[in-house]
Amino acid sequence: MDDDNGSGVWLVVGLGNPGSSYSGHRHNVGHLVVDELARRMGSGFRAHKTGRADVVEGRLGAPGTTAPRVVLAKARSYMNDSGGAIKALATFYKVPAAQVIAIHDELDIDFGTLRIKLGGGDNGHNGLKSMRSSLGTGDFFRVRAGIGRPPGRQDVADFVLSNYSGVERKELPFQVDSAADAVESLVADGLEKTQQRYNS
Repeated sequence: MDDDNGSGVWLVVGLGNPGSSYSGHRHNVGHLVVDELARRMGSGFRAHKTGRADVVEGRLGAPGTTAPRVVLAKARSYMNDSGGAIKALATFYKVPAAQVIAIHDELDIDFGTLRIKLGGGDNGHNGLKSMRSSLGTGDFFRVRAGIGRPPGRQDVADFVLSNYSGVERKELPFQVDSAADAVESLVADGLEKTQQRYNS
């Protein structure tokens, strides 16, 4: 399953909670981004044989190029327990942590903004915490989609588990599109070039 440049398979994980009741929440922006990547690959998610995640397998990049092979994934478990499903996929596809990309919401970044990085802390994010625990390392890539801080005294948990505002919903497709572009850039061109392009 290796690609032509020898870099192997990439595992791209959209963090979020399963089920339609969560689909519009800020905490589920990772799901929106992998859905967009699946659309670009012309494929739909299907149950993986591990039974713990839904996946799309294919190549990301212009048709006819030797684009790397990618597995897009959404865990079937809740965000807080998603690490086990991700570890099972990484083991199945023989993907090292250095070729795992997690896409997630980030409170400390303004809405509409992206930050790309390798490694780092969890910053209170339970999905990242679960991934770190299961993979045994935090040294995976993160595409951090800014959602900003809650207004006033709203509880952080209530904020991330609530729908985007009307104004944000109009801007959201642009953020999702940019995050999907950033994933393609990471896989094709590496961290430094991707940070130059997207860490605005």
